[in-house]
Amino acid sequence: MKGEEGTKGKEARIVSISLTDSMLKEIDELQKEFGFSGRSEVIRAGIRMLLTDRIEKERLAGSIGCVLIVTHDEEDEASTKIKLRYEDIIKTHLHCKLKNKKCLELFVIEGDAEKVKDMTREFQANEGMEHVRLIMA
Repeated sequence: MKGEEGTKGKEARIVSISLTDSMLKEIDELQKEFGFSGRSEVIRAGIRMLLTDRIEKERLAGSIGCVLIVTHDEEDEASTKIKLRYEDIIKTHLHCKLKNKKCLELFVIEGDAEKVKDMTREFQANEGMEHVRLIMA
């Protein structure tokens, strides 16, 4: 099945996805702000960023230091369960309540790269997390 062109000479496939109205609004704003030609370009750029981020994380090895930033709904209890599983690599933890019943958590982490990646993946896989960002020190 032929799809849109513009993926470095490779044939693109059409994929259907479901998005909320608020996500579509955000995508439309990104399109205007960054000058993307359409929603598909915004989504492709986001996927490229996610893939690049994954590749960078997969290359991590040995003992590392980093910061993990997570935002989620105040009622979400998954964060507590995850941080208890990784308390041996968490050096500092800061929890702030934000407006609109949101929470921001900042973790200063030091330990084995595989364990850091596992912790990050657990946060990313949890539906209650809005943003998860690992920053290397």
